[in-house]
Amino acid sequence: MCALPVLAALWVAASASAQSPFDGTWKENQSQTKLSPKPNVFYLAQQWYHCESCNPSFAVKADGTDQPVSGQAYDTLSVKEQSAETLQFVAKKGGKVMFEQTRMVSKDGKMLTVKTTSHFPDSDQTDAVEATGKMVGAKPSGVHAASGNWQIVKLQESAKSSTLTLKMNGDELTMTEGTGVSFTAKLDGTSAPMKGSFSIDSVSVKKLDANSIEETEIRGGQTISVIKWTVKGRTMTEEAHNMLTDRINTFTWTKI
Repeated sequence: MCALPVLAALWVAASASAQSPFDGTWKENQSQTKLSPKPNVFYLAQQWYHCESCNPSFAVKADGTDQPVSGQAYDTLSVKEQSAETLQFVAKKGGKVMFEQTRMVSKDGKMLTVKTTSHFPDSDQTDAVEATGKMVGAKPSGVHAASGNWQIVKLQESAKSSTLTLKMNGDELTMTEGTGVSFTAKLDGTSAPMKGSFSIDSVSVKKLDANSIEETEIRGGQTISVIKWTVKGRTMTEEAHNMLTDRINTFTWTKI
């Protein structure tokens, strides 16, 4: 009889130290990424750049100078026509560069290559991502060649942006991306700051069940995206719903 309390104590200690299925470092399997078919719609005409699929949509003068923009993660955007096939963008927030981007259309006008170099508010490191889009619908006339309705069909991410580490500690989850973006949040939906990000201010996290978590990302008090993480063995599925553009992208991660 006297052994029962000792056994009970050992069981509690073992349960408390049991590893969460989320714990570990995860590598994105980019070949299994499923991207939203909803196109990005923009055009440049008469030295004005128009982003029609942005929410809210906006237009800025495309003269290579910083133009004020509201309702976006950045507060200024410069747009420059580099050539007949290429556009250049520089987005800033609070005077700091958030990203630099080139968009180059193929000679036949059917494919678009988007190269983005991202910066971080508290770091001098950068991260590069390349996206490939295909033209959908009719090719517009009277506009820059890179204009149109572009469905993103491929993302080529760096090792930094395709790696993350998750750690459960009691009722808290810590997430750290390879880029240094991170948060530690309770699993009860309480708001917590997102560190190292220009585009997200805070997050809230809810544990749906033993193998599923929902993360809500906030900027300026507005919900930007809702992400559901589901673990099955050494595979984790991420379903990311952009609430502004109503695009859903699905990513697959493998524990390494």
